[in-house]
Parts: sequence; structure tokens; C-alpha cells
Amino acid sequence: MAIPFHPPVKRSVEIAGHKTSISLEPVFWDMLKARAAAESMPINALIARIDAARLEAETPPGLAGAIRVWLVSA
Repeated sequence: MAIPFHPPVKRSVEIAGHKTSISLEPVFWDMLKARAAAESMPINALIARIDAARLEAETPPGLAGAIRVWLVSA
């Protein structure tokens, strides 16, 4: 069995008209792609939705952390 650990991979995304980059481990990128496909939406749109939700938190986490938590909580 292959070891599932891999360093984060940085990718550029566009949220609400501005570009940013996010570093996530490949397993989270795969999960994000699968969820976006399941919801018939582009990855950028799903990330924007997660971003909007995290900004409503009393103490908003970083975007990469919010994505990871959202993926394992949803």
C-alpha cells in the first residue's frame, strides 16, 4: 500500500473576481474535485461558497484550513 502522505500542492483559483493561490494536499484536491462534480459546479465556485461561509465565522480560519474542515465535515 502506498503511503498517502504528500506535501501540499499550490494551485491558482479565482474567487469573486480576484485570483489567489491555495495549497492543499493532493487528497484534498481530489476530494474537492469530486464534490464539485457531484454538485455540478466548477471548483472555483465551490471554493467561493466555502470562502463565503468561512467569512461568516466569529474568527474566520484560513481558506485552506476551511476547505479541509468543510470537506471532512460535509
